[in-house]
Amino acid sequence: MSRYLFLFLILICVACGEDYKPKPKAFLRLEYPEAKYVTSNIEVPFTFEANLLAKKISLKKIEAPTESYGVNLEYPSLKGTIFLTYKAVEANEENLENFLRDAQKFTLEHTKKADEIPVTPYENSYQKVYGALSEVRGNVASPVQFYVTDSVNHFLTGSLYFYARPNYDSILPAANYLQKDIIHIMETINWK
Repeated sequence: MSRYLFLFLILICVACGEDYKPKPKAFLRLEYPEAKYVTSNIEVPFTFEANLLAKKISLKKIEAPTESYGVNLEYPSLKGTIFLTYKAVEANEENLENFLRDAQKFTLEHTKKADEIPVTPYENSYQKVYGALSEVRGNVASPVQFYVTDSVNHFLTGSLYFYARPNYDSILPAANYLQKDIIHIMETINWK
């Protein structure tokens, strides 16, 4: 009996220690390098400034009724790509209206999975660049999309995609970083 009492007392002494305190939740801290931009050096009817973090910029001529190009800015460290599509606007207004409708329709296709799609208009009358930026919030394939035009000769759309399953919370830091690059592209467009 004394043996059991002795073990019981040892057990109580060992069990009595500091009170358990739950640890606060930790948040992943992702830091990206400060963006450094250079003017694009590709043969398309416009120029823009691209982030040096975009390790590969590829160009593809697209077979279409009007002059069209695809430009991809690949960010391997962020596992994402900004896809740009340029289309020449023909002399009729119907052509531009179709481009605008297609760009807006592409964004609206995300409403099934999106929580919210705030659209920010963009205008730079000095450079003749007009358009809109759409931030698609939620578990969607493309969290940022935009289009810009001079309303006469040029039309450019862009969208951001990641090489990962869309999980809004996980890709948000990278999406925010690349959204700043997209805004910078919009602000530095110069039509040729």
